[in-house]
Amino acid sequence: MSNAAIAGSPRFKSINRAMLFGGLATFSLLYCVQPLMPLLAAQFALTAAQGSWVLSISTLTLAVSLVVSGALSDRIGRKPLMAGAMAAASVLTVLCAFAQDYMQLLVLRALLGVALGGMPAVAMAYLAEEIDRPSLGISMGMYIGGSALGGMLARVLVSIGSDLLSWRIALAAAGAAGLYAAWEFCRSLPAQANFRPARPGLRALADGARAHFSDEGLRWLFALGLLVMGVFVSLYNCISYRLLGAPFGLGHGAVGAISVLYTIGIYSSVWAGRMADRYGRRNVLWMVLALMMAGLVLTLSSSLAVVIGGLALVTFCFFAAHSIASSWVGLRARAPQALASALYLFFYYLGGSLVAWVAGMAWDAAGWTGVVSLLLATLGAAMLVALRLRGLAPIAARAPA
Repeated sequence: MSNAAIAGSPRFKSINRAMLFGGLATFSLLYCVQPLMPLLAAQFALTAAQGSWVLSISTLTLAVSLVVSGALSDRIGRKPLMAGAMAAASVLTVLCAFAQDYMQLLVLRALLGVALGGMPAVAMAYLAEEIDRPSLGISMGMYIGGSALGGMLARVLVSIGSDLLSWRIALAAAGAAGLYAAWEFCRSLPAQANFRPARPGLRALADGARAHFSDEGLRWLFALGLLVMGVFVSLYNCISYRLLGAPFGLGHGAVGAISVLYTIGIYSSVWAGRMADRYGRRNVLWMVLALMMAGLVLTLSSSLAVVIGGLALVTFCFFAAHSIASSWVGLRARAPQALASALYLFFYYLGGSLVAWVAGMAWDAAGWTGVVSLLLATLGAAMLVALRLRGLAPIAARAPA
């Protein structure tokens, strides 16, 4: 691509700045309700499995919306759809603060998932089109780093806000912050230089999906996204219940502060991008998954310091794995690229919805041991997928895969 942004150039810096805000807003708006689950469960008389739907309903509708949004962006362009998605999701988050019952809250959160579908896959496709190939890992890492920052800030600030004021005021503030991030995104993101509209229609969508599923590597990457995201969301969903109870007895604000560990993801996603660009994705991915399993085992400890250490290790490895897998999809996929990214994220968020729901039932039935057992089995399956990907032939000499 003759117009591709090269690392260090003004265009490259502007794209990364915009994507930092884009990732920040997307994950903060999506996950701001996660630390509120115990509060909502108490207020609306819910089980842990029922309370998990305040997040799971959003990731489920987001998963479906991603496929349609990716195809739509192939026709109308990337930037308008991303900006509109961020603004709509921010408004819906403000409206969540005025929900009168749990059903209203779920409806608004479902609509928020639909709106956010216009951001993640489209952002991945934009980066794959506009960034010079050897620099793609760094840019994808910056976007995912922004996601980590957004997830962390939302959890911490909403937890503190709910302790000091109320969960309603905290959600309204999160929505207002999302509107500011959307404004920064719009003014920072350069116009598309390498976008070429694709042919519209359901036939084109079906043909594109068929082509992507015929690629064995993409199929395994889609499965990997489902498994690792399911583990990560389930872990942070259920850890609040554990830390609020014996033997830890932490308050809501302290539990929310655990999300500061997301800052590790800001570093690990960029680090993983650099390592993947240098050593190859197949050589790095399976190692971070093995470390992720080790972190899960550490959370079984009755020592708070060891539990936090385990959470930190899982967080580091999750963002590293996601950075590697998502950039690998961008490198491996052929047109329509946005649809390939959308399919990866469809399975990614589907895992965050379904595995988290099952993890909630595991908590209700067997406590933390049940949750960790389920997640270790899920990561074991992810490890098998990573080893299968390791056996694939490289797709291009231009960037190690």
